[in-house]
Amino acid sequence: MESSVTESEILLDGIDLLSFYGVGNENLDLLRSAYPSVKLVARGSSIKAQGDPVAVARLQEIIQAMIKEVRRHGRLPSERVREIVGRLRSGEPLPSNERTPSILRTVSGQIVSPRTEGQRLLAQMIETHDITFAVGPAGTGKTYTAVAFAVKALKEKQIRKIILTRPAVEAGESLGFLPGDLKEKVAPYLRPLYDSLEEMLSSEKLQQLLEQNVIEIAPLAYMRGRTLNDAFIILDEAQNATRLQMKMFLTRFGHHSKVVITGDLSQIDLPRAEASGLLHAINLLEGVPGIAVVRLAETDIVRHPLVSEIVRLYEADAQRNR
Repeated sequence: MESSVTESEILLDGIDLLSFYGVGNENLDLLRSAYPSVKLVARGSSIKAQGDPVAVARLQEIIQAMIKEVRRHGRLPSERVREIVGRLRSGEPLPSNERTPSILRTVSGQIVSPRTEGQRLLAQMIETHDITFAVGPAGTGKTYTAVAFAVKALKEKQIRKIILTRPAVEAGESLGFLPGDLKEKVAPYLRPLYDSLEEMLSSEKLQQLLEQNVIEIAPLAYMRGRTLNDAFIILDEAQNATRLQMKMFLTRFGHHSKVVITGDLSQIDLPRAEASGLLHAINLLEGVPGIAVVRLAETDIVRHPLVSEIVRLYEADAQRNR
């Protein structure tokens, strides 16, 4: 008895077909590789899928999610297609773009919005809490999301200042031997924050805000003795802050300010892992009203798909060596 076969046609009206199909039909080839039992025929703004009813239904769901992605962001990187396919295969629900809020638009015109369930939770917590801890592996969008909210708050005049800081562990917080002024000394340690800012503000605007001290960068040790009001404060790489540094930082928090603390507890560079001020602060403060803790996972990684596999293997190796 022959297995049942179904055929379905999906129309791609009203979207940029090059973005949908990818360069050299890369995105279409990804779908074919993921579901080799289904015959996919693409002709312009129409895709026909023929094969097992269950597989065809899954492909329909994936294609609809891809269409929404192109309509919302104007682009569809291949890694995003891999993420969508991977989520469906693992039984996770596909992200619902209808309930995904946009944060802001980049200089290039792309809409910045949460792309995973973990990122959506992070966005919600940042909006509704004064202090948010965001912990998780590399590539989960912790820093990028925090910077997007900071720039949005500045543009909407909710704050007067953005403060970016992180521990300069490699320099032992003693930066005097490095050449240049303070900004030049700490720039290498704050490069990831700069990279995010440069996507969301024009070069001229960013330089202007830096010169006016509206956007301020400083190593964590330089926060001592200050009270930070009307500011959006981001502490990046917080896993490398000591307990005393973390206490000092959290007590700088002033009126009408918002704090986001990001870190990866698997990448502690301090002499002893248990000395991490981030881990201590989470254990001490989780559950306090106004403070949120968001734990991002491998499924929230939005970089190249190999990053997820690298993180998984390193974590598995760490578990074996404990």
